[in-house]
Amino acid sequence: MELRQLRYFVAVVETGSMGRAARALGVVTSALSQQIQRLEGELATVLLTRSARGVTPTEAGLAFARQAQLVLRHADEAVRAAQQARLSGQVSVGLTPTTAGILALPLLRAMRERYPDVHLQLIESLSGNLVSQLNARQVDLAIVFQTGERGRWDSTPLLKERLFLMGHEDLLAGLPTTALSLKSLGDLPLVLPASRHGLRAVLNAAFERAGVRPNLIAEVDGLAVLMDMARAGLAATIQPGSALARASDPIIKARAFTQPDMVRPSFIASLPEDELSPAALATRRVISETALALVQSDQWPGAH
Repeated sequence: MELRQLRYFVAVVETGSMGRAARALGVVTSALSQQIQRLEGELATVLLTRSARGVTPTEAGLAFARQAQLVLRHADEAVRAAQQARLSGQVSVGLTPTTAGILALPLLRAMRERYPDVHLQLIESLSGNLVSQLNARQVDLAIVFQTGERGRWDSTPLLKERLFLMGHEDLLAGLPTTALSLKSLGDLPLVLPASRHGLRAVLNAAFERAGVRPNLIAEVDGLAVLMDMARAGLAATIQPGSALARASDPIIKARAFTQPDMVRPSFIASLPEDELSPAALATRRVISETALALVQSDQWPGAH
């Protein structure tokens, strides 16, 4: 008797259908049916009653399913314990400044709790730089904003962030508080990230679709300097809500755009799975789970 057969049987009982169970397990129906028949032969008893409406477990099948579920839970717990005990090594993760302000500390805490023997190396840089480092195999994982031209690496959608107009309250005083669009900015002076920044590509495309030419007075790569300009009232900027994560500032006001395209998508990019260590694979999973927890608890402003 194999664990695979137990998983197959429990899936059939839970779905009440060979076809649905096969789709959920990612196998063909004939292979699933064959494994169930072998299991019944080994036990010398009928576990399932088959009909045109599906399958139902016999009395023996119900008793066997309850014990099989318990065995599978114990097996999964044993696997997790073994993985956590053996996971060690170093994993390098690239984060942009805005993402790091929200995600870095919760990620470090989660990794220390679940995989204390994994040494996490966090690298804070621009999205474009992180893509270059991925292609050069200098980082294992990174959260980036574009997946266009790239080398041999994988990417998975992580989340989307609404974009906000941010600036000194006096500078934004004449703008609408609701229904804010790029066209309503008029000649408002703006400071934006430089062209190689991932956010800038999103903004350029949005301005072009809106038929608006921004009043760009400066380009700044560093988030701290960019926000200093906004704080001083020299210009407004456009950033995701995570830009204000590190320090709440009553002088800087943030107003959400109502345009549906004013969002920044984020992706977890990584080396191909066959090149990732078990520790890196585990870290990738923890990144997804930590980001989800932050969004669900409203700790990641404007993200979904």
